Amino acid sequence: MIRLLRELVLPTVLALLLSEILLTTTCFVLSSYLVLQVDPTVYLLYDGGLWRIGLVVLSIVLALYFHDLYANIHVYSKVILVQQLCQVIGIAFLAQALLSYLDQDLILPRWVMMLGGGVTLVLLTSWRVFYSTFVLRAISRVRILFLGANRLACELVEYFRGHQELGLAVVGILSDTPCNSLPPSEILGGIDDLRSVAARVKPDRIVVGLDERRMRLPVHDLLDLRLSGVRIEEAAQSYETTFKRVSLAALRPAQLIFSQELGPSPGIVLLQNIYSFLIGLIGTLLFSPLMLFIALLIRFTSPGPILYRQTRVGSLGDTFTLYKFRSMYAGAEEKTGPVWAAEDDPRVTPIGRWLRKFRLDELPQFFNVLRGEMLIVGPRPERPEFVKVLAEQIPYYRQRHCVKPGITGWAQINHGYGDSLEDSRKKLEYDLYYIKNLSIALDAYIVFHTIKTMLLHRGGR
Repeated sequence: MIRLLRELVLPTVLALLLSEILLTTTCFVLSSYLVLQVDPTVYLLYDGGLWRIGLVVLSIVLALYFHDLYANIHVYSKVILVQQLCQVIGIAFLAQALLSYLDQDLILPRWVMMLGGGVTLVLLTSWRVFYSTFVLRAISRVRILFLGANRLACELVEYFRGHQELGLAVVGILSDTPCNSLPPSEILGGIDDLRSVAARVKPDRIVVGLDERRMRLPVHDLLDLRLSGVRIEEAAQSYETTFKRVSLAALRPAQLIFSQELGPSPGIVLLQNIYSFLIGLIGTLLFSPLMLFIALLIRFTSPGPILYRQTRVGSLGDTFTLYKFRSMYAGAEEKTGPVWAAEDDPRVTPIGRWLRKFRLDELPQFFNVLRGEMLIVGPRPERPEFVKVLAEQIPYYRQRHCVKPGITGWAQINHGYGDSLEDSRKKLEYDLYYIKNLSIALDAYIVFHTIKTMLLHRGGR
């Protein structure tokens, strides 16, 4: 679990998060000392002042997260950064206004909030620019030498070059063939030059990106380097760690058969079933008024059934009936047959567009969870007609059915909606990563990001 969280949350992002929590808290504490007429120490320690500041800091951090300011920590435009941070501080003021309706004891005094918010805006902007410009460059970087220039290796080199926050520095590539997407200056020599080049550039890690290794892999040189402390890693493993998905192009049956990680453990499966049922039950009770309102809207705005029933493929290839609020006109697929939804799909009703935009059409799937056909988190279930076609064209597609499908999943928060064969291939790569790394921590991470996706209505069609 700790290893997975380290992969999902970069140390540079975690350091930025902690520093901004400290910085924001300090701004409001100092504002209390500058503005309050009463003893600020008494107010902060004995009158709940620190708790109130904590609520403000929490609202600011959540606003930074929902503005993707922890996903994109590089500052490419100072003007855009200031605009985003103004919105963040505005959300903090709005949160204070909402809390005032609940309890006046939860909010900060007006002038403490005003001064603290203004100082926070200035210092957060300055700190973000400084962090992006100087701190990321000064961070100790892992020096990586690539042995081979297959497609995965070239992709990784390009990605590492553009993402300094990863703390990875590419020192060069050894290849007997050119990499079309990279300049020739990146090539430091051939495969046989490994020992001499490694002695010169002193890499911390060597990533092997060779499609054909027979009679080409310098085994003894790699072994000597490994014993000297240099980490040796396959490009497929680096690709998985970096992009959080399994590369189908590099996947071999033996990797699946002999893998000690692939496949969920019985204990994790049991826990998934328990908390999915509990969340499904709570969700059904909590959203029942909203579901009733949506049902009435559908009934009075479009003729046809309220619920849309559709056959989907579940665990181990078994089929089940999936429930959704009907978002299309009745009989929309009678002429076209099963097809993927398209952007601005004419089959979708006006109410259906709003339901899909905020993913509210998925709410009846809580009933599928209660029936044990689905989980809260898992690969999204697909229609049998599509499964048949995709399984014939995409290797390992049927392996995604080794776990129960879910209302949300790793592919949904990373790739969104897909309506092509290539989209399905990429989503399968995310699904296989999820199955390989299945854990409670990963499920919690997915649920948290799904809430963000729903609030910002991204990816729905």
